[in-house]
Amino acid sequence: MPVVFRWKGCKFFFFSNEGDPREPLHIHVRCHGARAKFWLEPVAVAETIGFAAHELTELARVVSDNQYQIERAWHEHFGD
Repeated sequence: MPVVFRWKGCKFFFFSNEGDPREPLHIHVRCHGARAKFWLEPVAVAETIGFAAHELTELARVVSDNQYQIERAWHEHFGD
């Protein structure tokens, strides 16, 4: 489970096995007992458990602000 970065106690990561065929580019977020998954193209919530709407808005901004870093880590890991 490669961790791309951490922010305010949240871990932004993806799984080494992201399906077969692999799902489109996305990032998982876990913090404080909650979790979410964001698509990157465009940045959007794919699924969530435990986050309030305002937290998802802030997390979407963080994902958007770090999109290049996330995409680079994804492509380096999966060799795309």
